[in-house]
Amino acid sequence: MTDGRLIWTIAATQVVGWGTLFIPFALVLAPMEAEMGWSRSAIAGAFTLGLLVSGLAAVPAGRWVDRYGGRGPIAWGGLAGAVLLACWAGVGSLTGLYAVWLALGVVHAMALWGPAMAVMMAAAREPVRSITALTFITGFTGTVFVPLVSALVEGLGWRQALLVLALLQALPVPLAIWGLPKAARGRAAAPAMRLGPVLRRPAFWGLATCLAAHAFIGVGLGAHLVLLLRERGIAEGWVITLLALHGPFQVAARAVLFMLGARVGVLAVGVFAAALLPIGLTWLWLAGDSPWWLLGFVLCWAMADGLMTIVRATAPVELMGREGYGAITGALSAITVLPRALAPSALALVWQWGGGYAPVPGLLAVVGLVAVAGFVVAIRGERTEAGHA
Repeated sequence: MTDGRLIWTIAATQVVGWGTLFIPFALVLAPMEAEMGWSRSAIAGAFTLGLLVSGLAAVPAGRWVDRYGGRGPIAWGGLAGAVLLACWAGVGSLTGLYAVWLALGVVHAMALWGPAMAVMMAAAREPVRSITALTFITGFTGTVFVPLVSALVEGLGWRQALLVLALLQALPVPLAIWGLPKAARGRAAAPAMRLGPVLRRPAFWGLATCLAAHAFIGVGLGAHLVLLLRERGIAEGWVITLLALHGPFQVAARAVLFMLGARVGVLAVGVFAAALLPIGLTWLWLAGDSPWWLLGFVLCWAMADGLMTIVRATAPVELMGREGYGAITGALSAITVLPRALAPSALALVWQWGGGYAPVPGLLAVVGLVAVAGFVVAIRGERTEAGHA
């Protein structure tokens, strides 16, 4: 199977998967609140539950992929996602909503990023270059699905919109069944990797710290950046423009990395991406109410996001080897779930205690420095272990 065919097959499952199973929640929250009369926090709790379950399920899903390959989880998880979207469209109680999102958390662990990256690592001839190309394509997911879902919700209502998304989610399933490679013969008989020794390695915990800090920053900014910019008096047109530039800047950073190819090492890219976070957040802190100055912050933040997506998929191999890739990346995903889930509430508390958003960029810049320190620890840990080998 050529790398190009593999990239486009996985891209179809990931663009549609993230576009139907992740993006819609924020866009249907308000219509659900208005129709059902549930509180916004109660509805949001279902999404938080899904994130937590996806983290818990990431390790067993990764072990399965290591032993049997990723075609089954991606294909059948994708089909289950379509069924659950239809179930979500018919919910009539909070209990039903929470049940749907508990199951969707398992689907996220099966069908989205972790298993897809494991397939790329195992099957691509040039994994890093192929993953970079894949992220170039998936970088347009929000550009396509945010307006699509918004139009569906506005035109059809949230229940009918979810039914349409369920049909869309089912479309790549045959492509995954027939287009993704089977596990290597004899792979199923291989013993499962023991995670214990990996969890005792400084390289693992350094990388986990970096990814957890990055996740906290990304989700926190996603939840509060619009409100922060409005509080500074930025014109609404500029607020939308600054947010809209995040995607193109991300894709541009990935395109540059793709063109550089093997001339740039993954670990060097990781250090650069991690360092962009505190730089960008300090920029946000100091830029005040000037939209033109804020462009520098968006550029740094988007480049860090775009490159860190690739680093998250490829650095585990550089630091800890290929064996047990699915289980290791599953464990890393599990560790980042709690920071992702807590970030919006934590920054809301900072806003409340600080009397506004003024302290938030400085706090996030400190978290960004933690990300840099974590990645440096990971590299030093790997080099120390290599020196002792």
